[in-house]
Amino acid sequence: MKKSLTLHIETIFDSSISIVWNALVNPELIKKYFFGTDAISDWKKGSPLIFRGSWEGKSYEDKATILEIEPDKLLKYSYWSSMSGTPDLPENYAEIAYMLSQQNGKTVMTISQGGIASEESKKHSETNWRMVMDNLKKVLGE
Repeated sequence: MKKSLTLHIETIFDSSISIVWNALVNPELIKKYFFGTDAISDWKKGSPLIFRGSWEGKSYEDKATILEIEPDKLLKYSYWSSMSGTPDLPENYAEIAYMLSQQNGKTVMTISQGGIASEESKKHSETNWRMVMDNLKKVLGE
């Protein structure tokens, strides 16, 4: 089945763009809001980004490559989950982007995830992203 679905999630933060951006690229903060995940990268375009941790007693190491990075505006990477049940091949990578903008004194984060195979997978991803964003708001004191 061709992976063709895309998910868009928007979250509004009271925090400034620079604070929200820092939370996207600061491994200590990522670990606090992203299910205890260790994020390993030098945060440069073309660099690897590894997500490592344990979920429900099972260890994982997910892989990504940073496609674009523009501080306070955009983080985009290709992503493969070791828990996806698919081989580590280019066609099994999703494209994930975090876009930041400011509206009425608040920070708007739009997350886009492309390459989703089914409506069921899309709903699962949406649930996970909403949990992550709720956790991020708590970490930021919102």
